[in-house]
Amino acid sequence: MAYSYRTLLTVAATAIVLLVAACGSATGHTAHALARTVAQPGSATNPCPSTDTPPDTLTETGSSLLYPLFAAWAKAYKNVTIRPGKTSSGTGILCASEGEVDIGASDAFLSSGNLVQHPDLLNIPVAISAQQVNYNLPTVPATEHVQLNGKVLAEMYDGQITSWNDPQIRALNPGIALPSLAVRPLHRGEITGSGDTFVFTSYLSAGSPYWSREYGYGTTVAWPSVPGAQSETGNAGMVGGCALTRGCVAYIGISYLAEAEGKGLGYAALENAAGKFVLPTTAGSLVDAVAPFVSAIPGNESISMVYGPAGLNQQTALGYPIVNFEYVIVPDYYPSATTAREVRTFLRWAISTGNSPSYLGGTIMFQPLPPEVASLAEAQITSIR
Repeated sequence: MAYSYRTLLTVAATAIVLLVAACGSATGHTAHALARTVAQPGSATNPCPSTDTPPDTLTETGSSLLYPLFAAWAKAYKNVTIRPGKTSSGTGILCASEGEVDIGASDAFLSSGNLVQHPDLLNIPVAISAQQVNYNLPTVPATEHVQLNGKVLAEMYDGQITSWNDPQIRALNPGIALPSLAVRPLHRGEITGSGDTFVFTSYLSAGSPYWSREYGYGTTVAWPSVPGAQSETGNAGMVGGCALTRGCVAYIGISYLAEAEGKGLGYAALENAAGKFVLPTTAGSLVDAVAPFVSAIPGNESISMVYGPAGLNQQTALGYPIVNFEYVIVPDYYPSATTAREVRTFLRWAISTGNSPSYLGGTIMFQPLPPEVASLAEAQITSIR
């Protein structure tokens, strides 16, 4: 049911516009390299899947964090075939904006640049997610969780903190014997951008005025040149790369926690705005983090919930600081009325039946949308034609 509005060459050119206009920006070298290439579906320069799909099939691509949930939904949903793809949030936005897939998926809401280029796009939340910060420190027991905050993480990623036994890290962890391993920061490297990068750099920017001023936040950022730093693709790439790199620090979507633990990685307790160090696995820590935002969510549901207000009461003081909505990215109009109907029907199923514990629980570890957010999502779904 996917459709294409433009020639393949135009897809490549539009990719450049999106890369520059999105929350982050591409380098001139990358943009010029793309401009010289005629993109083919499924290639590095046009990562969108082929538009040649069978009837009664909805195609989806984007966030690797959301992929495990979409795969579970695809297996269970019976009205039509759902064909999910595991790429990146930037790819999901790109392919949805170009009509190369029926549904894009993103951990980041649409930026003002996205909406200037494609005012017809909607971002609709389908679940609550979180991001873990992982590390490969073999001498630290799995039962202990290194405590980190935005300022320290920012200095680990910009090269100011080079060892795991740095005084700043030791000060946050008086009860843990930290090794003298070199810090090896891992980051996502997709040229189309990463929603995980968006939420992680939002946390760094909130905790470090220096990071906010020098690097900012976005689906792509100009990562500092740090000895030992590595670029990886997708959450699976981050897990695999960190598992092979002693001393690594990495940001990885919560739906990959079981895989990360299986490869021997630990995960941090992160400091929230109330000064509490919270785990993403603590009961209610994701729900508590979202609670202060519910009444302020706009109709288009574009909102950052990273490092949210805390201390309003005991509940919000326990909120995990890196939470986000998982979004589907869809146009408000499809050339095929049948496709529009099938997308509406599927998305209504996703925010109702698909938000049950049988889908969000287990190793995926997502949380359901609050009723108020589900109502806003339903209003956006209804507007699809």
